[in-house]
Amino acid sequence: MAKIKIKIRIVHLGQEVNLTIDTKVSGNQIIKALLNNPKLKLNKIDEEGTPVLYKLKSKKTNQHIEKQTLEESNVADGDLLVLVYEIIAKPIIYLYPKQEQNISVKLDIKAKLTITYPPYNNEWKVKAFPNGKIINLADNKEYSYLFWEADYSNNWKIENLNGFVVKGEDTAVFLQNILSEIGLLPKEYNEFIVWWLPKMKNNRYNFIHFSGKEYQEIAKLIINPKPDSILRVFMVWKVLENKIEVVEQKIENFERKGFSVVEWGGTEI
Repeated sequence: MAKIKIKIRIVHLGQEVNLTIDTKVSGNQIIKALLNNPKLKLNKIDEEGTPVLYKLKSKKTNQHIEKQTLEESNVADGDLLVLVYEIIAKPIIYLYPKQEQNISVKLDIKAKLTITYPPYNNEWKVKAFPNGKIINLADNKEYSYLFWEADYSNNWKIENLNGFVVKGEDTAVFLQNILSEIGLLPKEYNEFIVWWLPKMKNNRYNFIHFSGKEYQEIAKLIINPKPDSILRVFMVWKVLENKIEVVEQKIENFERKGFSVVEWGGTEI
């Protein structure tokens, strides 16, 4: 059996691992071995209790290597593989009716839900208040927002997207400014930043794109009664080792009218 030397970059930990490995080994077998390596301390669940879905990609081809063997994926001696995890992460939904109101929220998504809070049973039925407070009718408890997360193997590629390239150390200020420009309130964009910043601040650069139509096609919201205005902020981002040139994305400002719904989330590619 042929053996090759490869390097695996664990993006979110900022670590690299050198391996001498058989070419008949699959990507999933490598991921399992990395997860079981106590020195790496890879999380099997994230901070929210969500199972982490790890993916292995070839840096050379940007193709996934999970079920395939290294040989089938044309991985050669000296190649670099990248370990990432891909989720539609922490979309949270704020409801702002004009008056106290019972509201139904349903998800129509092309992905597998991994966690919801409060529990989602084909729909959320809630009583919502103008200040954003939510009472879940299933348990009569108070919530600040509706939360969902899902596994999704995306097909976003940087070369097909406009956006922004931001130094890791500048990411917090960039997000404060751009999210405010989009129309998030300080409470909303601060919760967004607290969630994403730990994953982004130590990177050399981050490519950032705010998805519109693409995200709407993946995850639809069905809300009754129908909102007067709805803002869905979904950040698609990628760690970059070097600065690249991209077409800057044009940002439209959101105007809140009547019964407003705001959602934010994102995914790393």
